[in-house]
Amino acid sequence: MNVLVTGGAGFIGCNFVHLLLAERPDWRIVCLDALTYAGNLANLEAARDQANFRFVKGDICDAAVAGELMADIDAVVNFAAESHVDRSILGCQEFIRTNIQGTQVLLDAARRASVRRFVQVSTDEVYGSLGAEGRFTEQTPLAPNSPYSASKAAADMLVQAYHHTYGFATLITRCSNNYGPYQFPEKLIPLFVTNLLADKKVPVYGDGQNVRDWLHVSDHCRAVLCVLEQGPPGAVYNIGGNNERANIEITKKLIELLGKDESLMEFVPDRLGHDRRYAIDAGKIQRELGWEPRIDFAQGLKNTIQWYIDHEPWWQAIKSGDYRQYYQRQYGTAL
Repeated sequence: MNVLVTGGAGFIGCNFVHLLLAERPDWRIVCLDALTYAGNLANLEAARDQANFRFVKGDICDAAVAGELMADIDAVVNFAAESHVDRSILGCQEFIRTNIQGTQVLLDAARRASVRRFVQVSTDEVYGSLGAEGRFTEQTPLAPNSPYSASKAAADMLVQAYHHTYGFATLITRCSNNYGPYQFPEKLIPLFVTNLLADKKVPVYGDGQNVRDWLHVSDHCRAVLCVLEQGPPGAVYNIGGNNERANIEITKKLIELLGKDESLMEFVPDRLGHDRRYAIDAGKIQRELGWEPRIDFAQGLKNTIQWYIDHEPWWQAIKSGDYRQYYQRQYGTAL
């Protein structure tokens, strides 16, 4: 199979590329990434020498690039997205452009090229916020509450419309919070790990009781591969770890595992419109495709911490320059 992976230099995309190279060695992989702030060629260092891998620097909103790359492509997996809620609150123009317009450009190019399958990688955030009970299912109405999640919900609707209107073979996955290697240190776990390694404070929003369902990135990538290979066109699959944790619990566990003191916790004003709880019902993908998460959270968290310890040059290079300015704007303190 010839697969176009967009956003493949980002956190989840690069892990998916590494999975394909390891487990589908006869596939040809084309990776398209614009290398914006969260895209990093260092994430693909082990892939770039592989004969069946090709990297292209380009924008998914560029119709000429998308059209050219679709030749001989059998399937598209679209990871490319602006994904950080905090950044979308500061300004959402790039989220609208990349997440909505970019998806539309890819859909048009793929349909014209008669690509056989198009997988849109989305998020549980499109469902909005849960109360104390219940979980999101694929039938839960979309009710996004941030500019980021609104842009992803709009993209999902476009993907479904292309299936309904044109009979195009699209699929959508909606995952819970990912963690693991190569995650850009603006998200909770890598931000807190790298701050704690440097004996810097970690900014906890509000009362720290916001709850998320955590999923190791390798489990997520295996689920996306299952959907790519087995999912029926038009289907939507939720992907979750069945692992709900409050932010304060995650924070205290990271402090414990790194041998630090809780005095490094710093409570900061809550994020605007901060959803209280997300939880995924992944029963459909388990029943229909036989996928289930493999990585125990306690061990996965330890492995993730060790990865950041072992790859300090990777994250030190990132936590400089423009990222420092963003961090100070967002949290009111220097990095």
